Amino acid sequence: MSKLKTIIVDDEPLALQLLRSILSENDHVEVIAEFRNGRDAIAAAAELLPDLMFLDIQMPGVNGFEVVKAMQADVMPMVIFATAFNQFAIDAFDLHAVDYVLKPLDSERVQRAVARAVERHAAVGDEGHKTPLIGAIDEISKRLDSENEARSQSNDEVPDGMKRKLLIRDSGVVKVIPFDSIDWVDAAGDYMCVHANNETHIVRSTLRELLEKLDDKIFVRIHRSTVVNIERVVTITPLQKGGSLLHLSEGHTLKVSRNYREAIRQLFQ
Repeated sequence: MSKLKTIIVDDEPLALQLLRSILSENDHVEVIAEFRNGRDAIAAAAELLPDLMFLDIQMPGVNGFEVVKAMQADVMPMVIFATAFNQFAIDAFDLHAVDYVLKPLDSERVQRAVARAVERHAAVGDEGHKTPLIGAIDEISKRLDSENEARSQSNDEVPDGMKRKLLIRDSGVVKVIPFDSIDWVDAAGDYMCVHANNETHIVRSTLRELLEKLDDKIFVRIHRSTVVNIERVVTITPLQKGGSLLHLSEGHTLKVSRNYREAIRQLFQ
């Protein structure tokens, strides 16, 4: 069995050093990169395609849960959360993560978490990691507000002035998201992650249903689970095995699958 390509993410240098040392003793993992913030981890996942990620929950800027929500479904690795707070550990376990480890890190506990990841990888391969994670994030939100089942209204039900805006219910509050502010949309089963203004909004919807509401002049499909606002694209990097990477103005990187590369090429001729 090949080693699991692993990324470790923690804003504490000592925690990174300790985790790297512990994982170096395990023959089943290979640490290919480490990061001290969530934004860099999100970008690296699109390029490095790790099998496993050790992810700190409490980080400034973009926390561990937000990292999960921001990653494209097709590059979503298995996740082992790390946290110093028991309440977050409970939520992490409920997120259908492979496992969680409490700080201060214990070598034996980390090795057990890796063993669980190896078992899951052998059982399910590279597919299906993001959908249960996103579903569980939504369930955690519902604990704060029983009515937090995110839903949007169709264009036919809103005034003309709202037809270029998406309405999303979040923790009992209806958020109005202008189309122009949306960077990209990522599907995870029956949930959609709408990325706008450096925030991620979870909507219970299929990609097809959401596409019917969005403006097809600026929103283009680049993968079976991803739609991008082409006005956000600043550079394109071709990949050797086909497809390409789109670099957005907000710093995110999205992968274009081979099936959609021709459509993207024609748009940017």
